Amino acid sequence: MLFNKDRSRQLQWRWRLATAGLRALPDLVILGAQKAGTTSLFHYLGQHPEVIRPFRKEVHFFDHNFEARPRWYRAHFPLSRQLEDGRITFEASPLYLFHPLSAERMAGIVPKAKLIAILRDPVERAISHYFMERRKGRDPLPLREALAAEEQRLAGPIAKGNYAFPGFAHFSYKSRGHYAEQLERYRAFFPAEQLLVLGSDELFDQPEQTLRRVFEFAGVDPSFTVADLDARNTGHNRTEADPGIVAELEDYFRPHNERLYRLIGRTLGWGGE
Repeated sequence: MLFNKDRSRQLQWRWRLATAGLRALPDLVILGAQKAGTTSLFHYLGQHPEVIRPFRKEVHFFDHNFEARPRWYRAHFPLSRQLEDGRITFEASPLYLFHPLSAERMAGIVPKAKLIAILRDPVERAISHYFMERRKGRDPLPLREALAAEEQRLAGPIAKGNYAFPGFAHFSYKSRGHYAEQLERYRAFFPAEQLLVLGSDELFDQPEQTLRRVFEFAGVDPSFTVADLDARNTGHNRTEADPGIVAELEDYFRPHNERLYRLIGRTLGWGGE
């Protein structure tokens, strides 16, 4: 059965590549952040009858696969004629927000796309990210040592522009929480009205209200009610971390949060004024 499923998937992909010139580019892109609810938001959007899912959720074209060219990217999306009745298509690749080159690359290929950034308390996000890497056996260091080693681990790849280096994605615990810096890159290439910023707490604590905002922003019927809201994917690992480390992270992120709040014109309930 698995063989047949894989074979079918391969055949579908060949057909998609052959018809790539007839396919649409995404109307909407979920940029990230990682460990902030992108999978849940993808799941919720995919239930809307006016939204067509891509061939796979995380295409990673504007970060890891940019050398594959736009034809490869188009192959992930529906035929243009499938969108003639006002439907839209989208994707969600959570490294886009953090990757330094994604904003400019995206502006060159999908300049009219609407963008959604969903942000999680950076303290919670960093701790959750670390424990995910530990579970997958990619980080042998204890939490405090891993956080202290981040700058050294990332310095070489960043200096060389080697963003494909696995450690850039795996060990960027604190750096991924510099949300203002990341959003400013997108603001440099996209008008503010094309970017919606959400807090993950808003999505999970007030899902119906938040999804109405998302659907309205996306240009689909905002009155649609999502039936299956059981898709939360942001585990809480704060209790697994030493309280002293949590306090240090809260101090570390305070100025970054303040910068973010000034940029978006509102607070998201984390540390900062």
